[in-house]
Amino acid sequence: MFETRRSIRKYKNIPIENEKLDIIIKNMLFSPTAHNKKPWEFIVVQNKEKIAEIAKTRAHSSAFLKDAACVIIVLGDSSLSDLWIEDTSIASYAIQLSAHEQGIGTCWVQMRLREHSEELSAADYIKERFNIPEHLEVECVIGLGYPDEDKPAHILSDKVFSKVHHESYK
Repeated sequence: MFETRRSIRKYKNIPIENEKLDIIIKNMLFSPTAHNKKPWEFIVVQNKEKIAEIAKTRAHSSAFLKDAACVIIVLGDSSLSDLWIEDTSIASYAIQLSAHEQGIGTCWVQMRLREHSEELSAADYIKERFNIPEHLEVECVIGLGYPDEDKPAHILSDKVFSKVHHESYK
């Protein structure tokens, strides 16, 4: 499963069945967090007009989201845990793996530390449009939909294995 999961940016115009979305939501809520603090929260967006707003967040990087059947906004509460970035990242990958297992493509679009415009961060753009409380941070959004593109599986090479060290760095 890991080698065939790819970032998908082209989606068919097919809604995701509630049963499959429920499985993805359940699995993201099972993702581990430091000290079981669960500093994440999520907004599941299926409304096409709202998805179109999300697609405008980061010009070229998020435009493809307009065709997604669903977008999940991943939020973190830094007041609950100083490891909220790690915890939201784990949950985000759980979303991606769970969706892939259901035959649904995904793509992570980073929001934290990214710009919408010279005046406004990508995270603040999302916060304004979705009534997100000030104490929550926007880590990323994940587009979901049935893939309308084929990508080959990842292939491990000697170069990649050179990144693995045993017992010591070298």
